[in-house]
Amino acid sequence: VQLQASGGGLVQAGDSLRLSCTASGRTFSNYGMGWFRQAPGRERDFVATINWSGRLTDHADSVKGRFTISRDNAKNTLYLQMNRLRPEDTAVYYCAARGGSGNTYYVATGYEYWGQGTEVTVSS
Repeated sequence: VQLQASGGGLVQAGDSLRLSCTASGRTFSNYGMGWFRQAPGRERDFVATINWSGRLTDHADSVKGRFTISRDNAKNTLYLQMNRLRPEDTAVYYCAARGGSGNTYYVATGYEYWGQGTEVTVSS
């Protein structure tokens, strides 16, 4: 499956952004999906995950209550709604897909397919 992330940009603290990740090539609903982010000089960190149906989700503690992962299988698209953004949210955001059971998953090395990343910069 090929993944194309979009929606990043430069915003001010407190603003909102919605990231999208469009999938092609294989049946999107077969995959559990995740969002990860990588700030300069840091490892790629888990942000959120969603199972194949969209009924099960989880978010990192640092974004819980501010970010929401969702998916529309009819549109082959994964979303990350980001509200009340903070400067520490500045990073390149990556979407990822994991086959097998299609369950949620928290570890980057467990994902088989990755999008190219979309940059989010939050100014104070």
